[in-house]
Amino acid sequence: MRTFVALLLKEEKAIFTSPIAYVVLSVFLVIMGYTFTLTLFVSHAPTLVHLFFQIYVLFLLTVPIITMRLLAEERRLRTIEMLLTAPVSEPAVIFAKYLASLSLVMLMLVLSGAYAITLSLFLLLWIIDHFGWMLPDPFDALVVNLSLLVHFTPFATGSIFLSDAGFFISVALLGLFLSVRGLARR
Repeated sequence: MRTFVALLLKEEKAIFTSPIAYVVLSVFLVIMGYTFTLTLFVSHAPTLVHLFFQIYVLFLLTVPIITMRLLAEERRLRTIEMLLTAPVSEPAVIFAKYLASLSLVMLMLVLSGAYAITLSLFLLLWIIDHFGWMLPDPFDALVVNLSLLVHFTPFATGSIFLSDAGFFISVALLGLFLSVRGLARR
């Protein structure tokens, strides 16, 4: 078991020190971001179905790029003989390479989960005005005033109100304050 863990750590290091992994990861996230933005702003549909299909297609293209080079890289570096003469079995070598490549794929999935989080946080601020009217009297105005759409609509129609500008400035200042506090905690 100790030899398998050492082999797995070697494979993880090989995957995550390779520029190919970062290129694949970057291209994947850029395409996913483009798809997310296009789906959300063109269709105005708060759904992740298109993203799931996009992930499926991208994995059909990227997983072979990640996995095909694992043994080919060992042959190119002429370390395959040393690996096969080590006190590990061939299935352990293949399984370690598989788990290492799977960890990169899982990282891609976790990072693309940011789109779902973004959709749930900002979608709530976008449509909260529709739910605010259902609340009792003192809370309905408070909840409706948290909506981004309520404050953006006057801008879109050419009207500028100080309260709407103040809302967006307050949101920006809150974001900056939280960023400074997050950096200070480190």
